[in-house]
Amino acid sequence: MFLNGLILIVTLAAGVVLLMPRVAGIKTWRATMTPLASIIGSGFLVLGPILVSSYGKYAPLAMLALCIGAYLFGTAIRHNIHMRGEQDTDPDPLVARLEMAGSWVLAFAYVISVAYYLNLFGAFGVSLTPWDDSLHARLLTSAVFVLILVVGWLKGFSALERMEQVSVSVKLAIILGLLVGLAIFFGKEATADKLVLLAPKATGWAGIALGFGLIVTVQGFETSRYLGSTYDAQTRIRSMRIAQLLSSAIYMIYIALVAYVFQGNELHLEETAIIDMMRVVAPILPFLLVAAALTAQFSAAIADTSGSGGLVAELTGGRVTERQAYALLVGVGLAFTWTIHLFEIISYASRAFATYYAIQSAIAAVLAHRAGGQWRKVSLFTVLTVLGLMIAVFGTPAEGGDQSL
Repeated sequence: MFLNGLILIVTLAAGVVLLMPRVAGIKTWRATMTPLASIIGSGFLVLGPILVSSYGKYAPLAMLALCIGAYLFGTAIRHNIHMRGEQDTDPDPLVARLEMAGSWVLAFAYVISVAYYLNLFGAFGVSLTPWDDSLHARLLTSAVFVLILVVGWLKGFSALERMEQVSVSVKLAIILGLLVGLAIFFGKEATADKLVLLAPKATGWAGIALGFGLIVTVQGFETSRYLGSTYDAQTRIRSMRIAQLLSSAIYMIYIALVAYVFQGNELHLEETAIIDMMRVVAPILPFLLVAAALTAQFSAAIADTSGSGGLVAELTGGRVTERQAYALLVGVGLAFTWTIHLFEIISYASRAFATYYAIQSAIAAVLAHRAGGQWRKVSLFTVLTVLGLMIAVFGTPAEGGDQSL
C-alpha cells in the first residue's frame, strides 16, 4: 500500500507541475514536448519486455545502441535545419529531389505508425477487461480507425489535437511514477540478493537485425524539423537535442531497472507484457499504464493522421485531398490490423522511418560537402545514409505472443 500511495503521489505531483501554465508556457519546453512525446510514447510500452526477453542481461547495451543510433540520425536532421535556417526549400536540384522523396516516405511512415499506435491502443484498451484477446483488441482498434475517419472527414482534427499537451503531461507524469516504483522494487530485490542475469536469446546477426527493427521505438525527434512555422531554427535544434538526451536518460534508467529483476518465466513477449511485469512491482501500475497508453496512443494517432493527410495533399498539389488521404490511411491501417501482428507493424514502421532517416542523412552529406571543409561531417552522414538503408532492408520483428489471426 505504501508503494502504491507513493507512486500515485509522485504521478499526481508531476502532472500538476507539468500542467502549470508557468511550465507549459516556457517556449523551449513547448518546443521540446512535441518530439519528446513521440520518442517516449509507444516505445516505452513495448521496449522493456522486448529488450529484456531478447537480449537478457545485455538489454541496457541494446537500449544504448538504439539511443546512440537515434541521436546520430538526429544530428543529421539538426545539421539540415542549421544549414537551411528558416528556408524550407533548396535551390540544389539533387537536394530538392531528395526532399521530395523524403516527404513521400515520411507520409507513408506516418500511415504505418498510426497502425502501430492504434493497435497498441486496442491491445491496452482490452487488457484489463474480460475480453482480453486479439479479436477484441482488433475490433477496438478498427472502431477507433473508423472514428478517426469520421471525425477527420466531417470535422477535421483541430478539436482532438488539443488533447496533445494534456496527454503528453499525463504520460510523462505516469512514467516518472513508474520509474520511482521500479527504483524502489529494484532496491528491494538487490538488497535481498534476488537480481537475475538472463542469458540473451537474440545474438549475433539476429540480435543486430532485431535492433534494426526497433528503431521506430526511439523515433519522433524528426518532428522538430517540421515546426518551422512555430519556432525558429535554433529553438528547433535545441529542443530536439534536449528531447533526445532526456528521452535517452529515461529509457536507459527504465531498461536498467527492469533488466535484472524479472525471472525468465515472468517474461511473456506480448503487446501488453509490460502490464504483467509492472503488476509484480505495484498493483496500481497496470491501471496507470493503461491510462497512459490510451491517451498517448490516441493523441499520437491523431497527430500522425493529420500530418500524413496534410503531406499527401501538399505533395499531390491538392489532387488527393486531406479527406481522401485519411480514407487511404484508415484502409491501410485496417488491413495491417487484421493481417499482421503488432511486432511486424513495428518492424515495418522502423523500415519506413529508417528510409526517411537515410534520405535526411544523404541531404546532410550533400549540404556538408557543398559547404566545403567538412569532410568529417560528410563521412559521418554518408555512413548514416548506409546505416539507414541497412536498417530498412534487414530490420526484423520481435517474435513472440500470439501471432495467430
